[in-house]
Amino acid sequence: MIDEERGDMVLPQRRSNFMSRLKVGIMGGTFDPIHFGHLVVAEEAYISLNLSEVIFVPTGSPPHKNNKMITSAEDRYIMTCMAIVDNPHFKISKIEIERGGPSHTIDTLREMRHWYLPREVEFFFITGIDAVLQMPLWKEPYEIARVAHIVAASRPGYNVSQLESLPEEIKRAVIPLEIPLLAISSTEIRRRVAAGQSIRYFLPWTVEHFIYKRNLYSLEGR
Repeated sequence: MIDEERGDMVLPQRRSNFMSRLKVGIMGGTFDPIHFGHLVVAEEAYISLNLSEVIFVPTGSPPHKNNKMITSAEDRYIMTCMAIVDNPHFKISKIEIERGGPSHTIDTLREMRHWYLPREVEFFFITGIDAVLQMPLWKEPYEIARVAHIVAASRPGYNVSQLESLPEEIKRAVIPLEIPLLAISSTEIRRRVAAGQSIRYFLPWTVEHFIYKRNLYSLEGR
């Protein structure tokens, strides 16, 4: 179902009993492309933290990346839709794509809080432990820690003990999340496509077919 005001494929569901707070997972990312590693993290967070839903938020213009090397926001949004369409507790939002300008997590969290009644929602921002370790460099990192729990998903090559290096104000908001380690990354998928190698079983087959149909990541497509 498409909401004309937000332009989202699926809306977060409200509860009639506002005494019970929604526990909403927010998973931001470039998703260039989305793959099974992203989906495993989102599903594990949903189950382990007893979340109401997980909202995927593809970035519009990531402030930390060279935008010339990033696939168009619309293609990344479509691939994310394809990857999550069969999971009823996964949702998607174009909030960062439609806002324009650099995509900052704190701006998204502030805007999304207006989707709910005051004190109705509890946010869980889901990202990899590698990103959490860089969070002190983000825009208003202490405010992010104030308005949301920060779910730090394990990643190959990183250890939970590294979180001890974070400032105390951020560290208090962090929830470590151990997940099955899948050595899959968007960077590796793009490299394999450019090299003419198989990406089967790295990501949903619908996303794989979309990549080949749109000639994404191949040397000819650049």
